[in-house]
Amino acid sequence: MTEYLIAFNEEWVPDHTVEELQEKAKAVKELVAEMKAAGVFVFTGGLDDAAPVFSVDASSGTPMFTDGPYVESKEYLGGFAVVDVADEEAARLWAGKIAVACGWPQEVRRFRVPKN
Repeated sequence: MTEYLIAFNEEWVPDHTVEELQEKAKAVKELVAEMKAAGVFVFTGGLDDAAPVFSVDASSGTPMFTDGPYVESKEYLGGFAVVDVADEEAARLWAGKIAVACGWPQEVRRFRVPKN
């Protein structure tokens, strides 16, 4: 099995009413249950855009923490899922289901396989 990250940038999320977001949350909850039943679920979560953000850089040998994102950008991660599936085709299947449930685009990336 191979793990894939399925994620979206917050800027990809269109404006929704509270009612629309509640319906999407219900659809995502049902999809997570389906993923668990299929044995592909690893983790999913949305990021709290109201929480403090900080960066750490240890390129000098000592960790230096700063407030805010590492680079200036309008794009930032809004949420993600990690699935453990047999192949890219299965990753595409689940990413498509997530995109439908959420109603906005998703990006799919395979995790590196550690070399022994």
